[in-house]
Amino acid sequence: MFIKMVYWLKTDESVFGCFCRKWAKKIRNPQIPVIPLMHSLLFNFHVFITNLFDDIYRVLYFTPLFKSQVKGKKQNLYLYSGMPQILGHLDITLGENVRMSGVTTFCGRVFSVDKPQLIIGNNVDIGWQNSISIGTKVILEDDVRLAGKVFLAGFPGHPIDNDARAQGKPDLECQVGDIIIQQGAWLGTGVTVLAGITIGQGAIIGAGSIVTKDIPANCIAAGNPARVVKNI
Repeated sequence: MFIKMVYWLKTDESVFGCFCRKWAKKIRNPQIPVIPLMHSLLFNFHVFITNLFDDIYRVLYFTPLFKSQVKGKKQNLYLYSGMPQILGHLDITLGENVRMSGVTTFCGRVFSVDKPQLIIGNNVDIGWQNSISIGTKVILEDDVRLAGKVFLAGFPGHPIDNDARAQGKPDLECQVGDIIIQQGAWLGTGVTVLAGITIGQGAIIGAGSIVTKDIPANCIAAGNPARVVKNI
């Protein structure tokens, strides 16, 4: 009965049906008039309280928890939006003055002979929704900038052979490699860097690029696969 009534209310084109549909929308989505001064004050109060509690969580909870899982100087770490996720067995070394989104995942390859290493230098920015998969070693040197949704793929997670994948076997050692992002390099939004790649000092990688080969220092590279488009 109810479903039939809803169907009639949505489809009836009579005067009465249109009248009922109009008022049903108003009842379903009531609107309160904006009182400029009052609601402006409420908005600013909301922002203040939200930021206050975010800072309390960051300083007293998320930052010390994350620091307990990493090595290095790790001074002046600034986390925002929670705490990064750490998966697998992984050795993380953190420098000073690092800014890092909590919406970030660090994943160490489970089947590595040696414990995978993630080394983050000083004054590094790691943006929102970054995913760093460490097969052997990933190094982010000083002053590196990673924008949002960057993926450093140090290992693929699955073997190339179809039968081996179907059997749930791990990837092979030949599929795994270091990733080194040298001092001052900047990776734009949505960049993917494959295993065994070095990105040179001061290089800029354009948004959405797939880096499959080493990129030299002081250049802009973009595309799929990424190629040098300009020296800087």
